[in-house]
Amino acid sequence: MNRPVALIPPARVRRTSGISDKMAMFLFGLFLILFALVCLFPFWLMVINSFSSTRSLAVNGYSIWPDEFTLESYRFLLQGKQMFTSYGITIAVTAIGTVIGLVVTALFAYVLAHPKNRYGGFLSFMTYVPMVFGSGLVGFYLLVVQWLHLKDTLWALVLPYVMNPFFAFILVSFYRSLPYELNESANIDGAGEWTIFFKIIRPISTPVIATISLFYALQYWNDWWLSLLFIDNSDMYPLQLLLRQLMSQMQLTSLNHGNVLTLPPAEGVKLATVCLTIGPIILVYPMVQKYFVKGLTLGSVKG
Repeated sequence: MNRPVALIPPARVRRTSGISDKMAMFLFGLFLILFALVCLFPFWLMVINSFSSTRSLAVNGYSIWPDEFTLESYRFLLQGKQMFTSYGITIAVTAIGTVIGLVVTALFAYVLAHPKNRYGGFLSFMTYVPMVFGSGLVGFYLLVVQWLHLKDTLWALVLPYVMNPFFAFILVSFYRSLPYELNESANIDGAGEWTIFFKIIRPISTPVIATISLFYALQYWNDWWLSLLFIDNSDMYPLQLLLRQLMSQMQLTSLNHGNVLTLPPAEGVKLATVCLTIGPIILVYPMVQKYFVKGLTLGSVKG
């Protein structure tokens, strides 16, 4: 004879499941908080030690809270015009380069993705080849300096990054996921390709376009290589090149004094420079965060 099976009341099952879910969410949230603190700790050290005195940095090194709070590093950086000039150049290059690069890349990707473009395969191949095989530094320098005559101009910092093949292929993948019936219905109403792109395709492409614009802004803001190659006029140095030269001068000063193991006297100046250079670009993230998440997840769900 079979024994009766004891059944757990549904209310008890729901109560146990709810407690376990809350515990799992609590542990997961605690892990995320701890992970965020670990990631933010280096930034905290950089910011807080930029307000530390040179003597405190030389004696105690980096600390969670400075023994001597001072603004001497920021006064040293802001006493001249070079920092403000470099800020203006970097902001101008980032703004102009992001707008032009985004427009050129979006239009070119739309041409590559258009199903009626008979040269789409050839253009895709010619876009892919430069991404794998570069022209070399000598040819690149001669093109910009001797042929285009862009040395010591802002265009030497903008034009080389206007067309990014990787960003173009991201846009091509998104455009091809859109139904072509949108183009056909617009053509029936008498719309041309320019009208279709700017009135129909561009508005529904806002997430991926915002993502690409963030990538372009970061590329232009963090670049120092182009300015090192093509800018000799110190009045046109962008922020990143100014920071690089400052750090090189601090290392050279330490080596000339023959004491490499101790911190250089102007270590706080380098930290303050980093804080000043990363400030504006951090403000871009909150504005494009919602579009950035959508742009990364586009195409992940079908149907």
